[in-house]
Amino acid sequence: MSLKLRTRKLTLVEGAVAGILFGTAAIFIRFLHGLNVFSIAFWRLIIACFILSTILLVSGRLSILKNYGLKNLKDFFILGLSLGLHFIFFISAVKDTTILNATVLVNTTPIFSVFISTFLFNLKPSRLAAAGIAISIAGACVIAYAESTLIVSEASLAGVPSFRGDMEAVLAAFVEAVYLNYGKRVREQKAILSIMLPIYLFAALVVGFLSSTSMNERLELPMEPAVVLPLLGLGALPTAAAHTLYFSSLSNLKSFETATMALLEPIGATFLGAVLFGELPAPLFIFGTALVLLGIVFIAKGEKQPILDETDKS
Repeated sequence: MSLKLRTRKLTLVEGAVAGILFGTAAIFIRFLHGLNVFSIAFWRLIIACFILSTILLVSGRLSILKNYGLKNLKDFFILGLSLGLHFIFFISAVKDTTILNATVLVNTTPIFSVFISTFLFNLKPSRLAAAGIAISIAGACVIAYAESTLIVSEASLAGVPSFRGDMEAVLAAFVEAVYLNYGKRVREQKAILSIMLPIYLFAALVVGFLSSTSMNERLELPMEPAVVLPLLGLGALPTAAAHTLYFSSLSNLKSFETATMALLEPIGATFLGAVLFGELPAPLFIFGTALVLLGIVFIAKGEKQPILDETDKS
């Protein structure tokens, strides 16, 4: 079978683009105040499933799903469960605690990922990569602090710190780290689009099931254009596009390296906020951005060896 080289540079670009596109989620969610946590998570996943199904159908590759067996279903269930829980925990954290706490705590994903990779898979970061992760996380914390100072006088936006919300953010970070570590092996063996469709589908089923157990947050079917349009955007850009590229980068990045790429999210969100809403960042934001980018440069140079990947897994 013919092989092609999936370079580290390519997967770093995939991870970086994913991180920036994640920033669009905050813009779309801003218009979804009327929807509860489960509805937002569920419909963004269903929309992503529809988009990927359409792409596979048009490209004539939808039939590849027939080749999956019980072992693959187990993998997709574990990954779908992790992704569904990540969405639920993070959206809940944003509602239950301060923006600063939710942002900082969910950005601990690279730390959890390093521990899981090291102790379960014996994949340790190089010294340069470890320094890059630490610098990027520090930059993300600076960015979160800079953003919080802009809304500190607006209690309705800043929120109130709570142990429950903080724990939800930590759990969101942990299950994302599990998702990336477990998913790396799966990504190395399968084509990306045919992986993500069943993952999104299982994640949607998980969210739907958990919603059915809740008395206060049952699934809602939005009908108003003012809600449907941003929901479509949420399902298309930060979900179908960003999460697919994010997972695809695992083909040539370690899980903690992919996790660090997601720290570009606040940079993308702030740029869009400035363009769309005229919300200029605090001066401290520039310093935090520089730290995140410097850390990513360290990670990019931490390991340069490419790997071979089959053509049908690109």
